[in-house]
Amino acid sequence: MGEIEPIDRIAYDIGPITIYWYGILIGIGMLLGWILAARESKKVGMEKELLSDLLLWAIPTSIICARLYYVIFKWEYYIKNPGDIFAIWEGGIAIHGGLLGAVITAVIFSRKQGISFWRLADIAAPSIILGQAIGRWGNFINQEAYGGEVSRSFLESLLLPDLIINQMYIEGAYYHPTFLYESLWNILGFVLLIFIRRLPIKRGEVFLSYIIWYSVGRYFVEGLRTDSLMLTESVRIAQAMSLTLIVAAVLVIVLRKRLGKAVLRYADRN
Repeated sequence: MGEIEPIDRIAYDIGPITIYWYGILIGIGMLLGWILAARESKKVGMEKELLSDLLLWAIPTSIICARLYYVIFKWEYYIKNPGDIFAIWEGGIAIHGGLLGAVITAVIFSRKQGISFWRLADIAAPSIILGQAIGRWGNFINQEAYGGEVSRSFLESLLLPDLIINQMYIEGAYYHPTFLYESLWNILGFVLLIFIRRLPIKRGEVFLSYIIWYSVGRYFVEGLRTDSLMLTESVRIAQAMSLTLIVAAVLVIVLRKRLGKAVLRYADRN
């Protein structure tokens, strides 16, 4: 078998400007997410300008936080190579950092605008997970976020096209396409959230369902990866964060339901 050439990370060179597939895919995910959220905001009677104003702050903040999160946990490398800190086109952003930045931005924005954070979060949740599903293909192009070594026959048994199989051939070996596992999990989550959003549930539970669904999938997929950010020698940061988010989201759902029942019982007695 001849040497397999990976997909070129560069999509276009326009004069001095280099456009990478990674950035294009992230941009597509953001655009589709915005279109979806804009349609939902219109359905629920929210001013479209509010969502646009939020995204003007949330998108750059989430990208910066996603990069900072990654850099912090790779500090031993970046302290020696400070010029690479800004080389985001080479990959190296952490979804949990981006999510944290987006949530903080949304909380501050909602308070200033006098609207419900939970309402905004429910509108955004399907868009976020759809964007994540698309963005993972940037990892595919960059040949990163892959799992342990496997055989070509294993990948063929998954009925994957040669395009994916060949791109998983990295430095003389084939690897688990964990980017694909997570992308498919997120697509299923997107469909689930759209369904949940139509149910008579408490405001905020679409977003909390997103947190739980995404975190469960991320926990198991992360266990297959070989390039995880590590908290200790044996603890992966993404797995620890996923477990924390699952517990926190479940607790919030349970506590909100119990609080609601307590308020109703108090009202009935009075």
